Amino acid sequence: MKAMKGMALALAALAAATMPGCGARHSPKEVYYLVATNLSLPYWQTAVAGFKKAAAEYDVTAIVAGPDNYDPQGELGELQKAVAAKPSGILVSVSDASVLRPGIDAAIGAGVPVITMDSDAAGSRRLYFIGTNNLEAGRLGGHRVVEKLGGKGNVVFFTLAGQPNTEERLKGFKDVFQSRPGIDIVEVVDIKGDPRLAFDKTQELMAQSGAKKIEAFVCLDSASGKLVADAIKRTGDASRTLVAWDVNPDTLEGIKDGTIDSTVAQKPFTMGYVGLKALDEVFHNPPPQPSKDNSADAFAPYPAFVDTGTELVDKSNVDAYLASAASHAQ
Repeated sequence: MKAMKGMALALAALAAATMPGCGARHSPKEVYYLVATNLSLPYWQTAVAGFKKAAAEYDVTAIVAGPDNYDPQGELGELQKAVAAKPSGILVSVSDASVLRPGIDAAIGAGVPVITMDSDAAGSRRLYFIGTNNLEAGRLGGHRVVEKLGGKGNVVFFTLAGQPNTEERLKGFKDVFQSRPGIDIVEVVDIKGDPRLAFDKTQELMAQSGAKKIEAFVCLDSASGKLVADAIKRTGDASRTLVAWDVNPDTLEGIKDGTIDSTVAQKPFTMGYVGLKALDEVFHNPPPQPSKDNSADAFAPYPAFVDTGTELVDKSNVDAYLASAASHAQ
């Protein structure tokens, strides 16, 4: 009887140890970093919320690091500090691949798992990428511009030059426009992380008329849509098409009031949420060869890319997005 009682107690202890939330697998001593730039933007606040929610569910520690503005060198410095702290894993959005790639490779070399999110560094040693299929997202937006312009007109883009995700988005638009010779990309404006430059440039371009008239503006970042809409609104000319990026509250309100035609919605909350859980899995089940390039391995333990999805938001579905944002703000 004593043996049976002892076995029962042992089995009960084992069951308790393996139950979710009992602390056997996870611990606050496990520290995961999210490193990004432009952290003051609503987009990144949403991503951070997802990252921290996953950390709370797992009872691990989440640390967010990076500059509030667009500063790739500052982001690299924060990445290097995170690596020096020897965390359980790092989730990083790559503001400039040429700047961040050496830091990512150094992290992997130091035995710290790194997964990229939102913006990738495909040539680095990172394990894999979680985020938007930015090429397809650009094509989605490109088809919208073609539809609104009837296949003919002048287009101006606002972007962050050198950032992998915005470069892919621009390529997606260009892919669609190749079959539409009537659409002309007049200019691709690098706002250098300052949306005010988009406002000023829009005001300048709105004064052009005739053959030089700009029929459509496209924002490939999440911050400039509102300011471009404000610049257009000041002229009182409602004939221009504006396609924005992401579902910031002011962008959704712009769609609602008609100053913004549409926006391409990403899922930053999902990126942060899934990203922390992916790092946790790597930490608890490390690959035998952490620095191995899995791209040419059909038996790789990780995917090359986890697509968190995109959707075009316009007046037909903006209310659903506004309702979702309101429910999560409570």
